[in-house]
Amino acid sequence: MVKTKKSYHFGGSVAHHNLLIKNMAVSLITHEKIKTTTVRAKQVQPLVDRMMRFAKQGDLNARRLALAELNNEQAVHKLFSEIAPRYESRNSGYTRIIRIGFRQGDSAEMVQLEFV
Repeated sequence: MVKTKKSYHFGGSVAHHNLLIKNMAVSLITHEKIKTTTVRAKQVQPLVDRMMRFAKQGDLNARRLALAELNNEQAVHKLFSEIAPRYESRNSGYTRIIRIGFRQGDSAEMVQLEFV
């Protein structure tokens, strides 16, 4: 029986996929916007939304959970101290995807992933 794919792995192992997604989330938090392909952006969005929920809680346990997930102290500090206070009134939907065209080399659809 054919099983459907739950997510993309970008031609690598599952571990490589997870590291790629976490690194892209750290880059998004650090720079507040990144340019990437559509598929990768759609994979990063749920992780960033979960980290924002932790940051809005703001307690020590949430900070430790975010640090365990992202493995970057500077990104977690920026998320908790600068980014999360801007979204206190918002319940969800912290990021947006803006389509910016196609990549020259392989015609992959490129998007800009940024905080709202």
